[in-house]
Amino acid sequence: MSLENIRLATPSKDRLSRLKRTTGITHWNVLCRWALALSLADASTPLVREVVTDSNVEMSWKTFAGPHGDLYLALLKQRCVADGLEPTDENVSNTLTIHLARGIGYLGAHRKMTAIEGLIGAVATV
Repeated sequence: MSLENIRLATPSKDRLSRLKRTTGITHWNVLCRWALALSLADASTPLVREVVTDSNVEMSWKTFAGPHGDLYLALLKQRCVADGLEPTDENVSNTLTIHLARGIGYLGAHRKMTAIEGLIGAVATV
């Protein structure tokens, strides 16, 4: 996966589909931004290091990041450095992939996060 095109894994797509129904948030990119922020806020390294991005949900970096692309890119590069990785394009892309997968898992893991109020509450505690 490159930063130009972001593709989700099928389990991530399935989880986001459920969240779209329960939260009323209709755009994949909005939920993905929440997921990335939640995962990056967790200082631990994601256990899963390889994610198969096999779903049909794909978006451009511009769609994913919107007007805050520089901010998201800086956060990803900072995370690479914090994890002992050079912030190369490949490492940044891989960091995005694994943190998206972990963050999407966080979004659907708790019942309270299946509603907008729960999502806001989760971010407020980060």
